[in-house]
Amino acid sequence: MFEFKPDYEQTKRRIDAFWERELIDRPVVQFYLGKPLEERVPVPQSTHATPAERWLDADFQAELALAHLANCEFLGDTLPVAYPNLGPEVFSAFYGCPLHFGDYGTSWTEPILKDWSQADQLRLDWDSPYLKKLHEMTDRLLEVGRGKFIVGMTDWHPGGDAIAAFRDPQRLAMDMVDHVEDVKALLRRIEADYFRIYDMFYEKLREAGQPITSWTPLVCDGKYYIPSNDFSIMISKRMFDDVFLPGIINECRFLDRSIYHVDGPGALRHLDSLLAIPELDAIQWVFGAGNEGFARWIPVYKKIQAAKKAVQVNCDFSELDLIMETLDPHGVYLVMGGVPSREAAEDMLRKLERWAARHAHDRR
Repeated sequence: MFEFKPDYEQTKRRIDAFWERELIDRPVVQFYLGKPLEERVPVPQSTHATPAERWLDADFQAELALAHLANCEFLGDTLPVAYPNLGPEVFSAFYGCPLHFGDYGTSWTEPILKDWSQADQLRLDWDSPYLKKLHEMTDRLLEVGRGKFIVGMTDWHPGGDAIAAFRDPQRLAMDMVDHVEDVKALLRRIEADYFRIYDMFYEKLREAGQPITSWTPLVCDGKYYIPSNDFSIMISKRMFDDVFLPGIINECRFLDRSIYHVDGPGALRHLDSLLAIPELDAIQWVFGAGNEGFARWIPVYKKIQAAKKAVQVNCDFSELDLIMETLDPHGVYLVMGGVPSREAAEDMLRKLERWAARHAHDRR
């Protein structure tokens, strides 16, 4: 189905099993491994005058994605995915937030909601140049990648993160006391916009014969995404449950498959609330810089598994034995760093198969 991933169908079956917390032959595992230098193709070099020109050049970005993917090995369940990327605050730019592009893969917006009396004037511009650009970039990726790689959705960040961009996170933290009903009303309004935009890109990708994926490269033939609320580290569990949890539940109900992005130790106070969502399939625990080490987060992973949710485990190759000693492989998705070679990768896959076989025997 995809030239860069000839065993895609087998990986798809493993991911389908992951969503159900089942196993085909081993857990899902993805990792970066570059091809030998002599086998790599040249990577396009930017001659753009500004970072914005580079970010917004759909032809350049598509050719760049093609070269990067052509230079990778896709062993295990690693998938060749490219998606249009204008940064994590692009959704707020559709409403008029000025969007700025940096040199090194970063972009950011400026707040525009200066006072809550202006909230009713905040409307999504369906002719936004950034929305049009995402369509253009998606179309170009589909053209360049036809038969070679998978094209996914961008990083949307709707909901609370969009309002934090409209308002500024510090000001929104104060609004959670002084303007909580205004926040709730705006959340309800932009939720409908988000679902409509999601459906537009979902239909485009499915009509092109693509599975649905994004910046977390799991796949689904139905609606899949990564709900999140990075702003949640700034508020209490009570505030989160009252203001943002209803929208997250709605998003999980809207989707066929979902993995919630828990971003950093400050967000763990909301884990119990998330685990209680019946429609949520999985948790993506991202511990963040300075908090590395599988061992220190074992209680978190065990708690997620005890709640009958699938889980993404970000880990290092050196931690594999401890992971296999500690977790049940059912419903585990390993994102593995530090895989040193093809030979080491193949040995790792065999170890994962033995791990799965042991637990399958134990279940009998």
